[in-house]
Amino acid sequence: MTRSPEINLRVVINFIGILLMLLSGFIALSAIWEIFYPDGAAKAILISAVITFGFGLSFHQFTRKHEHKNIGKKEGYIIVTFTWISISLFGSLPFLLSGQIPSFTDAYFETISGFTTTGASTLTNVEALPHSLLFWRSTTHWLGGMGIIVLTLAILPILGIGGMQLFVAEAPGTTPSRLHPRITETAKRLWLIYLLFTGVLCLLLSLGEMNFFDAINHSFSTMATGGFSTKNNSIAAYGAYTQYVIIFFMIVAGTNFSLLYFALKGKFSKLIMNEEYKFYLLIMGVLTIVFTAGLMYFHKLGLEKAFRDSLFQLVSIITTTGYISADYLQWKDFLWFIIFLLFFTGGCIGSTAGGMKMVRHLLLLRNTTQEFKRLIHPDAVLPTRLDGKTIPTDIIYNFLAFFLLYILVFIVGSSLLSMLGLDFETALGATAAALGNIGPGIGSVGPVENYGHLSVSIKWLLSFFMLLGRLELFTVLLLLTPAFWKK
Repeated sequence: MTRSPEINLRVVINFIGILLMLLSGFIALSAIWEIFYPDGAAKAILISAVITFGFGLSFHQFTRKHEHKNIGKKEGYIIVTFTWISISLFGSLPFLLSGQIPSFTDAYFETISGFTTTGASTLTNVEALPHSLLFWRSTTHWLGGMGIIVLTLAILPILGIGGMQLFVAEAPGTTPSRLHPRITETAKRLWLIYLLFTGVLCLLLSLGEMNFFDAINHSFSTMATGGFSTKNNSIAAYGAYTQYVIIFFMIVAGTNFSLLYFALKGKFSKLIMNEEYKFYLLIMGVLTIVFTAGLMYFHKLGLEKAFRDSLFQLVSIITTTGYISADYLQWKDFLWFIIFLLFFTGGCIGSTAGGMKMVRHLLLLRNTTQEFKRLIHPDAVLPTRLDGKTIPTDIIYNFLAFFLLYILVFIVGSSLLSMLGLDFETALGATAAALGNIGPGIGSVGPVENYGHLSVSIKWLLSFFMLLGRLELFTVLLLLTPAFWKK
């Protein structure tokens, strides 16, 4: 039997050190808003940046003899998981040191919610937060949306050695589409597309009701499918123009970025003919018609208002952005129950959206249909296809395993939250919202509520679920198996 190579923890620490030094620059950048809005948060932010850089430099210097070594699969999984834990830990420092979120649990919850693009918040009055901290809060979304590992691979090409292991571990699921033979070039192009759409969205929002500060914050949050807003009422604080612009860019953010790259290169057919993308739009379109009719009939809303509220909330939930334009728990029971079921969907593979992803649902539906045909014609060869290509059996098995594991974690998580004192409805909503990286749930964590009232143990458990959801279960859960650590 071939023995697994020994895990090189020094390489892991070295890489995390580099990432923390990079993170410190983004933390420090947030202090620039003190120039325009002098509300006293810059000192805490700069101190946080120095502390983060100091730890990062120490980690790097202590292990620099091991830098740029090949990164194996095991090191990749460890680096990604502990990077996300570490950046959330150091990213919480500005909230803690400024005194705006004095509880370590709440500060960590807010930060990991930001980096995982969940958007669940413990804050009851977001608008009271200093502008520099609001910007840092939105920045955690933007960094986490495309992935801080992918960003590092893009701007530090020398780390491309073993970079594919990191790329796959941070964006697991199907094999990521490579836009260039070199993974560092793929990472760079993905981030350039991300930056381009963020800039365009910021400009369009600035032309509407938002000032530049609100526009850039909501651009970060939208393109990351995060959901943090600078307003207590989220996007309900704005009018039709802003909501329609955000709807469009939420749909864009939930689309496979590789397809967006080809569309920008003029190859629109790759986007338009993609079966997952068509399934994604079909689900949104059909449900928008159903919800619009429901809101007009049961709630007596006008056509435009019913259409806008329906489309906005459906797109927000499906793409796991979590913005709110209306309190969907006040809608007819069957409407908000459908929204709860949509917690288990998600955007397209290769997007910034969380959740199970549309491609998994599509392939599972097709495979189920094929199983019926195989029962009728047992000798027939009936492969499952997507975009004209036969999907290998191991991919189907992987999707089935992911689906079953996701549901199992949801059941166990909901049960644990119920045991810790939450009512059943809230336990279901909070677990599904955390795993799907959505933010608002149902029950006492619904769209007009927050997570501040939850106990410390529940917040830590939900923080773990947010990380599980962002890294799509396997990356984190593998580290909890004894076999992973055996030589």
